[in-house]
Amino acid sequence: MTHSLAPVRALGLAALVVSALSCAALAQTPSTNPSVDTPSSSMAIARDEADDCRVAKPPVDLAETAYLRNGYRAILRILIAEEALTTENCTCLLDQFTWDQALGALPRFRTSDNPRLPFKVLDLYAKADALEAQVTEACAE
Repeated sequence: MTHSLAPVRALGLAALVVSALSCAALAQTPSTNPSVDTPSSSMAIARDEADDCRVAKPPVDLAETAYLRNGYRAILRILIAEEALTTENCTCLLDQFTWDQALGALPRFRTSDNPRLPFKVLDLYAKADALEAQVTEACAE
């Protein structure tokens, strides 16, 4: 009576493939923790120190649509940059401003009587970017 080793070999090969796949999956799990070594193929990016002074996404309850929330975020960026330029302050002023100030400044930035589209968000972004670039340039000197 002879026994074939083919089924045993096939089972061993299947076990090897399954264990290799699970190891590969674990190696590809992204992590945002910068102190952990991540593989080069990871898409996770650690937060930059400059992000600490970046206006965060507004809370959902600030406005009913993302369009309005993004506009208020741009307005807050403008207010902060204007204050930095006026006071010639190169420190982070983010903690001195609130979402209520952005809401209160709406009349200044209003371009329409439509309550769902009271401003042009792209124009606000452009203005905020330009002012922040001026702050960066002034603080580099």
